[in-house]
Amino acid sequence: MSEPAAAPLLRCAGLRRVFGPPGGKVEVLSGLDLTLEPGEMVAILGESGAGKTTLLHLVGALDRADAGVIEFRGRDLGRTSPAERAAYRNRQIGFVFQFHHLLPEFSALENVMMPLLIGGERPQAAQARAEAVLQELGLGGALRRRPTELSGGEQQRVAIARAVAPGPALLLADEPTGNLDERNAGAVFDLLLDLHRGRGMTTLLVTHSERLALRCSRVLLMEHGFLTPWRSAHYNASAGTSKVPAGQG
Repeated sequence: MSEPAAAPLLRCAGLRRVFGPPGGKVEVLSGLDLTLEPGEMVAILGESGAGKTTLLHLVGALDRADAGVIEFRGRDLGRTSPAERAAYRNRQIGFVFQFHHLLPEFSALENVMMPLLIGGERPQAAQARAEAVLQELGLGGALRRRPTELSGGEQQRVAIARAVAPGPALLLADEPTGNLDERNAGAVFDLLLDLHRGRGMTTLLVTHSERLALRCSRVLLMEHGFLTPWRSAHYNASAGTSKVPAGQG
C-alpha cells in the first residue's frame, strides 16, 4: 500500500476580495485557488493592480477575504482568533516587501531583533540569533549601522534577515527586488534563493521580472482575479502585462 501524499503547506480555495463603496465595488480576487507544497518556491507574475499584493496580504493574515478558505497546514485561518492570527504572522510567516520598511531610529541588529522580541524571545538569545543571520547575509560589519548608513542593497538584506530570523515556514516576498538596480536585484534574488534552499522554507514571490521568476520552481500568472499557469509567449515582462488569446481568458 502506498503512503498517503503529504498535505500541502497552504491551500487557498475560492478566495474573493472586493474593495470600494457600495455601487462602486471592484472585485480584485474572483474565486482564486492556490496550493503550495512544502519546499516550493512559486513566483506570481501579473500587471500592476491585478491583485498580487492583495493575495499576499490574505495569506499573511494582514487582511481577510470576503469569501473563500485559507488553510495553513490543514487549519482554516478564518476560524482562528485575532491572537492566533497574530501568532501565525509572527512565527510562521516572513514578509519581505519592495521597500525595506526598516525602523530608522534602530540599528540593523535591532531591526532584526524586533520580531524575535515580539515573539517572546529573551533579549540575549534574540541578539545572538539576529547577529548570526546578519553574518550569514554578509552584514557582520554593519550590525550597529542605522538604515540611512546602508546602501539600498544592504537595507533590503537587513529586511530579509528580519523576515527569516524567526524561522518562518512560509516566506512572502512582494517585489523584493523592484526598488533595486539590476546588479543589486540579482544579488538579492540569489540571497533569497540560497535562504529558501538552505532553510527549507516555502516561498511565494511576486515579481515583474520574468527572468527572476523563471528561477523559481513554478510560475503563475495573475489576471482577472485568478491564477493560471504562466505562458511565456503571452507575457510582456518589461511592461508587466499579459496577452491572452481569445477564448483563453
